[in-house]
Amino acid sequence: MERINVGVIGTGWCGGIRARTAAGSALVGELHLCETNSERLSEVASQTDATSATADYESLIRNPDVHAVMISATPETTHYPMARAALTAGKHVLLEKPLALTLDEADELVTLAEKNGLKFTIGYSQRFNSKQALVKRSIDDGTLGIPVSGLVSRHITRKLGDKIGGRIKLSPAAMEATHDIDFLLWCMEPAKPVRVYAQAVERVMKDKYDVADCMSIVVTLDNGVVLTIGAGWVLPPGYPNFSSTWIEVVGSEGALIIDDTHRDTVLNTMSDGMMLPLSTMPGEEVEHVFAGPMHAETLHFLEAVARDRPVLVTPRQARQAMEVYIAADLSAETNQSVTLPLDTIQQSEALALAGLVTR
Repeated sequence: MERINVGVIGTGWCGGIRARTAAGSALVGELHLCETNSERLSEVASQTDATSATADYESLIRNPDVHAVMISATPETTHYPMARAALTAGKHVLLEKPLALTLDEADELVTLAEKNGLKFTIGYSQRFNSKQALVKRSIDDGTLGIPVSGLVSRHITRKLGDKIGGRIKLSPAAMEATHDIDFLLWCMEPAKPVRVYAQAVERVMKDKYDVADCMSIVVTLDNGVVLTIGAGWVLPPGYPNFSSTWIEVVGSEGALIIDDTHRDTVLNTMSDGMMLPLSTMPGEEVEHVFAGPMHAETLHFLEAVARDRPVLVTPRQARQAMEVYIAADLSAETNQSVTLPLDTIQQSEALALAGLVTR
């Protein structure tokens, strides 16, 4: 069996999961870590028996022994330069979302990966949620008939909203709804999005971070199917980093309704009251098993590299989801629907809206 050497850049919440997953995989020979927080770096290096640990991501990427890199760094401004450096160096890459901050950056990364024949995938971990995989199968095998509509409503806690909103100006569309935009577009392939309309609510986060609390997004596909995505990050604190999702997909011959609100497991203690364990989006380690999709997603990437298999999330699919959430931000700002694909003027407006350029 061929073994690969893997680097993980950023060993926080998600990066730590990926590092520990890689360390436990028989497909991985050496594990190399990069993290700017020295205490966290030492902690994860000890947990994983890492071959090397550094604060310099460029030195990790330059290491000729590293075959693949998983980039879980924050803030999100680091994604493009790190991914570009890794792809240029000939490394296969798993990159946490977002793919990039601009469509030009995204296009450059996609082209670079294709030109160099590299595995390049984006961390849309919810595709590895078994309930969501059931939706995809039920559409593909004709159980639901011809698709009519799809709906996903996702809300996470204010603790996560504070963490994300406090480090970069990206909307709930870009950082939360993006998972569900990707998921629904994947389910409805080969249909393409042609129009986006969105509304945002600004009651809690606006004064602190200049971002919206939640967004409601309607996406029309070229076959007439309508998708509705709701996403927000102002729920009261929950156990830990609580995420609640409701899914409805309707077709001509059936409907699939999925409760992924995590109300099925309730922990009640004298000290903390009622909590909902196993409720985070990435998932949680529970003794010898992992509850959640990120572990499976990480293994999928390792297998794709080691065994030369296709990745489930292609960068072109991630680029399409990115264009939709950019259109949602523009729509919410202008109170007008936005037609896809975005033209040059719309892309410039989106950059200004995100504070990446001045108007």
